Amino acid sequence: MGCLRSLILFINLAISIIIILNLVAPIIAQDEDPKCTDRAEYCWKCSDTTGTYKAGDKYQDNLNSLLFSFPNNTENNSGFYNSSMGQDSNKVNAIALCRGDLSQVPCQTCLDTSIRGLLRNCSSPKEAIFWAEDCMVRYSYNLIFGIEKQSPVKYLPGPHAVNNSQQFGLVLNSLLGNLSDRAASGDSLKKFAAGHAFVPEAETIYALVQCTPDIDKQNCSNCLKESILDIPTCCVGKHGGRVLKPSCTLRFEVTLFFRSTADSLVEVSAPVPAPAPKDAKKKSNKKQTVIIFVVVLVAFVTILSSICIFLRVRKRRVKLGEDENSDEINLVESLHYDFETIRSATDDFSDANKLGRGGFGAVFKGRLFNGQHIAVKRLSKSSEQGDREFKNEVILLAQLQHRNLVRLLGFCLKAEERLLIYEYVPNTSLDHFIFDPNNHKHLDWETRYKIIRGIARGILYLHEDSRVRIVHRDLKASNILLDEDMNPKIADFGMARLFVIDQTQGDTKTVVGTYGYMAPEYVVHGRFSVKTDVFNFGVLVLEIVSGKKIGSFRYGENEEDLLTYAWRNWREDYKDTIQNIIDPVLTTSSRIETMRCVHIGLLCVQEKVEDRPTVASVVSMLNSQSLALPVPSQPAFYMHRNTGSDISALTESDQSKSLSVYVSENEPSIITEPYPR
Repeated sequence: MGCLRSLILFINLAISIIIILNLVAPIIAQDEDPKCTDRAEYCWKCSDTTGTYKAGDKYQDNLNSLLFSFPNNTENNSGFYNSSMGQDSNKVNAIALCRGDLSQVPCQTCLDTSIRGLLRNCSSPKEAIFWAEDCMVRYSYNLIFGIEKQSPVKYLPGPHAVNNSQQFGLVLNSLLGNLSDRAASGDSLKKFAAGHAFVPEAETIYALVQCTPDIDKQNCSNCLKESILDIPTCCVGKHGGRVLKPSCTLRFEVTLFFRSTADSLVEVSAPVPAPAPKDAKKKSNKKQTVIIFVVVLVAFVTILSSICIFLRVRKRRVKLGEDENSDEINLVESLHYDFETIRSATDDFSDANKLGRGGFGAVFKGRLFNGQHIAVKRLSKSSEQGDREFKNEVILLAQLQHRNLVRLLGFCLKAEERLLIYEYVPNTSLDHFIFDPNNHKHLDWETRYKIIRGIARGILYLHEDSRVRIVHRDLKASNILLDEDMNPKIADFGMARLFVIDQTQGDTKTVVGTYGYMAPEYVVHGRFSVKTDVFNFGVLVLEIVSGKKIGSFRYGENEEDLLTYAWRNWREDYKDTIQNIIDPVLTTSSRIETMRCVHIGLLCVQEKVEDRPTVASVVSMLNSQSLALPVPSQPAFYMHRNTGSDISALTESDQSKSLSVYVSENEPSIITEPYPR
């Protein structure tokens, strides 16, 4: 009886929900409908439920500065921009995305036009989105990075009908499904695919699909599949159509509308069944009615049985472990590499392929069967971390996807062997360039400035834009790798700590890091926060500008640390002495940019934590030359040590001559030292 009463209650509740949804759905759909121009070239949606800002207030200033930094960013040619600016209620999060086949110039033109249209049509809401034919711009005071969002949605059907709707629909669904799989498999810079398919004895269908690259493969696939299911609602039987959502878009036409030279272009052949004879249509309809009735009846009985079984066994329900979560299992399997594959790729971990060695193991260069170069970290067998913890930490780091972070490709576990597989970065680390007497002469200011800005963007991702907040704690020149285009990639998360989203500070009894880079509150009290990484970054900036190490700086007969020297020259006659800090080989550098970077570096290494800027503010300072900078206070001076004395150094042969404190076993890091050199 109890089961029957519960079933009746469930059915009544379901009926009530269906009735309510039927009544409310038209209202919701009307509220979500974005406004469009007559020719549907532009669509926008201004949210009226998320609050407003007033003209001239801080939110508007941050919004304008952030949005217009996207089309002015000439270094980013990926067509995808995401960043934040401001604090608390004045913080703005924004995303801009150009169509995947666009080159940089038309992309920037579209973004500039769209941003102006967005600000003109949505002049006060704190959240809005603007779709143009070739790009999309979106902002909000809420966190939007890495979050799949399918509303608001706009449907734009074409004006003309097709001749054979059934055949056209079958080919279209096959084409869009194929393209969706390809787009979802894209990287953190582009999730885009375009292609065409032929309708037998009829039209050629051209289509493209695209996701914002900040969402992962599963969310991208889900967004696109839902959009494909929306086509019968908006565009069935039409020659063309568009489905526009914040996280993904799709479009199809019978004429070529994208650039056919796109590297993701595919051709799809879709089998089309012969149409049913006219005499069989009535029988087919009756058969479909019977099938639908049977399916509904079976579904009802299944639901009834499931509810009864659930009510009887709920007290005996066993909590499932993490390994039984299907999503996690699938992710682990996708990251797992076969040991024999890696051993073959590295020529059985030969010395000829060894790139370096640290306290946690050696790094080897390898090449997979498909020709892809990899870097393999072979962890030492003395690690006491369990397999479950190791897999969990690998999963966490594998989800960190940013152009300025070294990408973890996967792992391998076999008996006592633990391998971490990373993307191969050919130009080794920054310290091999900036501190080398010969190489640093070839490191011009344009390249150094690109490296500084790239490091800042990578830290901003760790602090604010990734799914979890991570404090690196050991940012230094040897942990910044350089790719073939000299773009920086942050490496070595061996000392990193995970913060919950609202956490601002942590404490430790075991101080880890590198002397000279560590902030004073961390060295003395064991307190660390995002401002600890800001201090590290400030030291890095001063090293890159001066070409000198933090702890081995000599000026004439005097030997002093770099922070002291930079501050002393700043505090004295600024215009006459600031040039002393800048590397002499930078004779053709921009004086304004180099002095501004010294200024930013000194702001980051201030002794008081609250005086240091956030990384978001640093990125804004680097992107905008017109943004006024505050006057820095006295920095925390380098705690000078004899570089020959070793205090349980992390590496067996530390090429940078800096000292690192041993990581204690009772306070594990996010993951053992991955591929820093």
